Amino acid sequence: MLNKEEIKKIIPQREPFLMIDEVEECILGQSAIAYKNVDENEWYFKGHFPGNPIMPGVLICEALAQTGAVAILSMEENKGKNALFGGIDKMKFKKMVVPKDRLKLEVKIIKRKGPIGVGEAIASVNGIVVAKGELTFALV
Repeated sequence: MLNKEEIKKIIPQREPFLMIDEVEECILGQSAIAYKNVDENEWYFKGHFPGNPIMPGVLICEALAQTGAVAILSMEENKGKNALFGGIDKMKFKKMVVPKDRLKLEVKIIKRKGPIGVGEAIASVNGIVVAKGELTFALV
């Protein structure tokens, strides 16, 4: 289990844009499972939407991307690099994510060729899939 401080040693994102709170499992270069505890005081809830707070889908994608980045950037040969978005494909949003949800983030690396890769990404709350798709990344 990695906490926020340990996650910061692997990926470059910082508050308020660090979107994962802990990593439960990491298989170097292959997969990672992380969690985001969705707090009612998150900065984005002030405008998305007043009186009906919903975590933006793009931030769910970002949380998934950061989870995948932990798996890739934990590898010794990738230390000091960054994983940038190269694309988002087949992403479907199936349920809203709201304050007090514990968002489970699972990313499995399914393709790698040089600095480019693809991760199969699934976000869920209480075992129910809220978002699913593929994320392409580029190591720089």
